[in-house]
Amino acid sequence: MKIERKKRPIRVLEIGCGWGLAGIYCAKTFAAKVTGLDADDTVFPYMVHHADVNGVEVQTWQCRYEKIRKVDLQQFDIMIAADICFWDEMVDPLYKLVRRAKQAGGVRVVIADPGRPTFSEMGERCVAKLGAYLEPWSTPHPHNTSGWVLDLDPNQID
Repeated sequence: MKIERKKRPIRVLEIGCGWGLAGIYCAKTFAAKVTGLDADDTVFPYMVHHADVNGVEVQTWQCRYEKIRKVDLQQFDIMIAADICFWDEMVDPLYKLVRRAKQAGGVRVVIADPGRPTFSEMGERCVAKLGAYLEPWSTPHPHNTSGWVLDLDPNQID
């Protein structure tokens, strides 16, 4: 008799989630267990509404990057974000959060950005000090847009 173990859903933390559309996509497409984190709790009703419209559930967590601990990050498989490093004051807290994710072990970090200088500064620090990858991306016509993706994969062989 073969016993099959049920694989648990991937646990996603979307930081700076805003309305949580990336996390909701993960919940809907990959049946992920999603938590949306934002310092501004007024965004959560929008996130919950969009999750309801898409037939998925999400959790919310009001918190600033500086307050997220390694033990908190160990509850997740991947931390995602998009367009969250837009002020000079965000470079250091975001870098330190990515560093804590690496120290937590097993947490992948994927952050996309349209290419702001602040994101480039943070991303280059992650490459130099944490072994992350910083890759360009682009979308052709009719959108003609581009940016960068930071990827810190704990399973990547150095």
